[in-house]
Amino acid sequence: MKRTEIRTILRDPAALAGRILRADGWVKSARDSGRVGFIDLNDGSCFDSLQVLLDAESLAAYAEAVKLGPGSSLSVTGRLQPSPAGGQSHELKAETVKIYAACPADYPLQKKRHSLDFLRSLPHLRARTNVFAAVFRARSLLALAVHRFMEENGFVYVHTPIITTSDCEGAGEMFRVTTLDLERLPRNAAGAVDFGADFFGREANLTVSGQMEAEALAHAFGKVYTFGPAFRAENSNTARHAAEFWMIEPEIAFADLNDDMNLAEALVKYLARDLLTRAEPELAFLDRFVANGLIARLEALTQAEFARITYTEAVARLAPRNASFRYEARWGADLQTEHERCLTEQILGGPVFVTDYPREIKAFYMRANDDGRTVAAMDLLLPGVGELIGGSQREERPELLSARLQELGLTAADYEWYLDLRRFGGAPHAGFGLGFERAVMCMTGTANIRDVLPFPRAAGAAARREV
Repeated sequence: MKRTEIRTILRDPAALAGRILRADGWVKSARDSGRVGFIDLNDGSCFDSLQVLLDAESLAAYAEAVKLGPGSSLSVTGRLQPSPAGGQSHELKAETVKIYAACPADYPLQKKRHSLDFLRSLPHLRARTNVFAAVFRARSLLALAVHRFMEENGFVYVHTPIITTSDCEGAGEMFRVTTLDLERLPRNAAGAVDFGADFFGREANLTVSGQMEAEALAHAFGKVYTFGPAFRAENSNTARHAAEFWMIEPEIAFADLNDDMNLAEALVKYLARDLLTRAEPELAFLDRFVANGLIARLEALTQAEFARITYTEAVARLAPRNASFRYEARWGADLQTEHERCLTEQILGGPVFVTDYPREIKAFYMRANDDGRTVAAMDLLLPGVGELIGGSQREERPELLSARLQELGLTAADYEWYLDLRRFGGAPHAGFGLGFERAVMCMTGTANIRDVLPFPRAAGAAARREV
């Protein structure tokens, strides 16, 4: 008999009641009350589990089945019937049970609460727990929602290089890619490593962003977006940073900073609405066990007014509270997480775009404002999260962009193609970067970025257990 996925059974159990069905899956829990037993069975097709009723008088494999530990895999054939007990409307009364593999007693995920820190040491197993099943399923739904939003709004999905020879952010925190023999590095006359002998004939790195390539394609298609992996060799052991992560980066031609903020706000609200609609059981679980009030916060986010203030105004409103901050809020310094949360949670009481940052603390490609001190940049800050999105109107004036590259000591030859975009039919354009993991954290109430990545990569270790 062909198996029926549990999601199909639970979608409309009344329509299947009375039928003989086969369900395969893994044991979440098993309990024995003497003459009858119960197994909660989950096959990964949905968050909820199917209750299997075991009758000691009619089931030959009863004694073996009720002793199965969590994680055991099996196949059950039986009749779907209404359940007299609370918690589920229907249950599968087993007629035959075939055990694929019984989990031994040392299976580390027994039916009890495990700390997130403990589960991080088991990245290959933790998706089997309810917490990570909910988070990773929400991650999948959010990824689909990103593509759906972009398609509905006329964006072209583009793939940008993972290996690059330029540093988009100019920060130098990049992972080097090389085929050179590290035990016998070739040297030039000056004694430096000769990258001319390397695979690409020059230094190459893993990308920190697909933005600049997306800018090139936006000058052909008008509206494009990337959604792919990015890498940053930032030695930061915080709950918000990872060495490997995913970025959503739209670029829109014939657009200014206001257009950029409008797009960012629409995307965030779309993601929240979509998840509320498509992930009801996952969000209900997370609201109860991980982040109380999560559903209410997401609903509020979909209706919120996203305030807009300048960086200068933000600093002016933060400065009187400096005594309560670890880091002083002052003009010319970047806003810290404590400042961002104060703005959103205390001063403004909701999401806020902070715009027009000092040029010295922002990237070279951001458009210079007329005041000569600031650039047309924006960050979207959310309560409980801090920065979720960073973007800007890009500098479309080739002479100003060239001057900025020279000012920062960046090699002009590396950006010649980037300047071509301005020389050959350049247009006003803007874009932003949304760290996908931070979006998942926001939408699931998860506090640590390593808990929204199935196999996190961070400073000091690829994972606590290599996978």
